[in-house]
Amino acid sequence: MSRTILALDAAASACSVAVGRGRDILAQRDAAMTRGHAEALMPLVLETMAAAGLEFPDLDQIAVGVGPGSFTGIRIALATARGIALAAGLPVFGVDSFSAVAAALPADIRRGRSLLVAIDSKRRELFGRYFDAELNVLGEPMVLHAAALLARRPAGPLLIAGDGAPLLPAAPDALRAQGTGRPGAAAIAVLAAEGRVLLAPRPLYLRSPDVTLL
Repeated sequence: MSRTILALDAAASACSVAVGRGRDILAQRDAAMTRGHAEALMPLVLETMAAAGLEFPDLDQIAVGVGPGSFTGIRIALATARGIALAAGLPVFGVDSFSAVAAALPADIRRGRSLLVAIDSKRRELFGRYFDAELNVLGEPMVLHAAALLARRPAGPLLIAGDGAPLLPAAPDALRAQGTGRPGAAAIAVLAAEGRVLLAPRPLYLRSPDVTLL
């Protein structure tokens, strides 16, 4: 029997929530925002659960986006996911932003191309990771300037996705995917249902915070 999964993400400039059962998405909500994730996420969770016609005891698992992305958004999503999981007695798993963006791309646009998922770090560098056409990872995540990241591309045609894609220079035989490029909870729910790329529910930070506590 397919597991029922609540997925949530706030690693980018949005709050995203989905309830899935297997590969089927029962309900999803996405709200673009640059601030206010803490106030918006839990009401969005409740709205999505109501749209799916479910209560928290009906869930089998929680999945949450762990970044990379906004430090604040990642912490908010993790705290919300852990709180729900603790209250409902459910397991909680993490899914990275690179995999969530990649999984949302249609297979036909990926065919015959390697994939670069580039995520806007809001600083001079981009977060990036390469995949092959079957979404197998090609190396570790990177934090590089746009030109240096693109210089690491594998040979052959390339597909570029992610909210950092517009910040990359033009490149021969490179296609840019359409859409916002943000990681979405629907893709996270499907990945969790398939048991793919599951991580511990803690932040995936690829660079140090810009502030420290004294």
